[in-house]
Amino acid sequence: MASSAPRVQPGSFLTLHYRLAGPAGDIINTFSDKPATLTVGSGELSPAVEQRLLGLEEGVRASFEIPAGEAFGDRNPQMVQWVARKLLVQMGDPHENYQPGDVVSFPTPDGLGQYAGSVQQLGDDQDGDGHPDAVLFDFNHPLAGQAVTFEVQVIGVL
Repeated sequence: MASSAPRVQPGSFLTLHYRLAGPAGDIINTFSDKPATLTVGSGELSPAVEQRLLGLEEGVRASFEIPAGEAFGDRNPQMVQWVARKLLVQMGDPHENYQPGDVVSFPTPDGLGQYAGSVQQLGDDQDGDGHPDAVLFDFNHPLAGQAVTFEVQVIGVL
């Protein structure tokens, strides 16, 4: 007899636990916390990750190895950019002390969304105010250009 459990399809509203990991380990892991809720096709997960969800039955736990660059694209060297301190001050806390590894959110040009960059390097402090005059950010996804492990437990499908 065929299973009557709901299956994931485009537009499904899901409750799930998931883990995304690259060669350096987990980027996100909800298995030890509250499950996530999302709608398939809403852009909350990359298309390559969503593709692996399609057809899974409610209750299933699965793991997928996604080839380098497929889940979050290839690394783009043009997305590593210096941002002037005066621009950072306009967008946030003027006294922020950035450190390599920090992840900073920026508003999109239309002000309706956000994107993130990770601090790579601090520039010089030419004016002597104790803050770098520019900060080098990497706006690539942390898993861009890397093989990704995607593990999922589908709890509910609506």
